[in-house]
Amino acid sequence: MPARKPGEQARVEITAGGIVFQRRPDGPYVGFILDSHGKWSFAKGHVKMAKGETLEEAAVRETEEEMGLAGLKVVSKLGTTDIWFRDRFEHKGALVHKFITYYLLEATSGSRGRPQKEEMIHKLDWVPLNRVHRVPIYPNTVGLLRKAVRIIRRELGGSRDDARDKKPPAQV
Repeated sequence: MPARKPGEQARVEITAGGIVFQRRPDGPYVGFILDSHGKWSFAKGHVKMAKGETLEEAAVRETEEEMGLAGLKVVSKLGTTDIWFRDRFEHKGALVHKFITYYLLEATSGSRGRPQKEEMIHKLDWVPLNRVHRVPIYPNTVGLLRKAVRIIRRELGGSRDDARDKKPPAQV
């Protein structure tokens, strides 16, 4: 957590996002985005609570927008993580405590998507399920990705499970 100034209150942000997979003839693939910090991550964004948007609806909307996908299907709620940081964009320098609820989402087979450049998403990449552990991701999403991999395997009725798959994902 960034250092707090005496008496400083943190802005609380409620966000939601998705870990997306798709079925392909050669097996399942998981989608990763290269974020504004140059790190691999998953799509997420603010929940429009004033408009009555649910976490699940926000996760689908934000993921479709940031990854340039359509028709995502919710498979499962994965869990909530939180991060502390100093805002660089809207409220420059403000201390923020962000809560992010992630869902496992399924894209249509063969979906390519496109990164939402105006949100500073630099790249979108699809990685075979048995190689996702090699993608360097933020430490707070490692457990969520592991859970997603377990659910994907269960959804597909079990898929190839070799020793490489058991390694933890790389962290940034």
